[in-house]
Amino acid sequence: MRTRHKIVFGDCRCMREVGDESVHLMVTSPPYYNAPFDYPGLFRDYQEYLDLIRSLARELKRVLVQGRVACFVTQDVRIEGKLYPICSDIIRIMVEEGFQYRDKIIWRKPEGYIRISRRSGVLIQHQLPMYFYPDNIFEEILIFQKGEFDYSILKKFDDKVLQDSRINIDEFNREKWYLSVWDITNVLPLKGRLEEGVAAFPEEIPRRLIKLFTFVGETVLDPFVGSGTTIKVAKELGRNSYGYEIDLELKQTILQKVGIAQKIEENKYLTLTGDEIEIVIRDDAKRLRTFLQKRVEGQRSVTRKTK
Repeated sequence: MRTRHKIVFGDCRCMREVGDESVHLMVTSPPYYNAPFDYPGLFRDYQEYLDLIRSLARELKRVLVQGRVACFVTQDVRIEGKLYPICSDIIRIMVEEGFQYRDKIIWRKPEGYIRISRRSGVLIQHQLPMYFYPDNIFEEILIFQKGEFDYSILKKFDDKVLQDSRINIDEFNREKWYLSVWDITNVLPLKGRLEEGVAAFPEEIPRRLIKLFTFVGETVLDPFVGSGTTIKVAKELGRNSYGYEIDLELKQTILQKVGIAQKIEENKYLTLTGDEIEIVIRDDAKRLRTFLQKRVEGQRSVTRKTK
């Protein structure tokens, strides 16, 4: 199935390119609030970050079809010893804005992977009570629903759409999708990778969520596109998509990830499989990647000096 995708470089707090009740699923990973090795200093303060989430929630209420689902892949963030309750605050804001809190899935990363530092090393060094800090190997997938889904509408679906959208039960059981803990290998921060400098999540997360919560031909939204993982997976699964990304410096990364093969007109492209990609560049787009990477390198230099 040939699909259509619109990627808007601009602020997701205004998604004027998306019609009311035209999106069937949102999958995103918001920026980790001022995370030292991803987004240092991106937000003025924590309230500014929460205001962004609330504005997004209100737009989601408008664009999501009744009964459909919004998924946030995120985690609490510790900055200079203070732990910010990102997950709890997203839950609170989404519920306050009228969504049902449907489920939480724990994304568990391989035990051998610790991204920045071994916090448990503090206890190993001192070997005394009160020095314990665990090494984090998980994130949370927070799932919200806009009202109730009317299952009777499935009778109106084309038989082929229903057949093509069926869940592979062998895969469902083998990969243990039925559990509230998903063991999925993260995107490793290797030098030279396409997503270098971007906190990308693995394709397996949107792949599962898109299969579990949408039908073939429906539309997926990612308001924080990043490197374009959600758009790529939606395309591969025969779903259309909208994506928003504030950082114009990520344009080439996104086009490369979604597999652009041919430019058909200004800001319109085709993939090898004939899918259409449209790029919209708004006045509120910014250039952030170079600025953030310089700050990240500054953080790393400080870390190296203190070791």
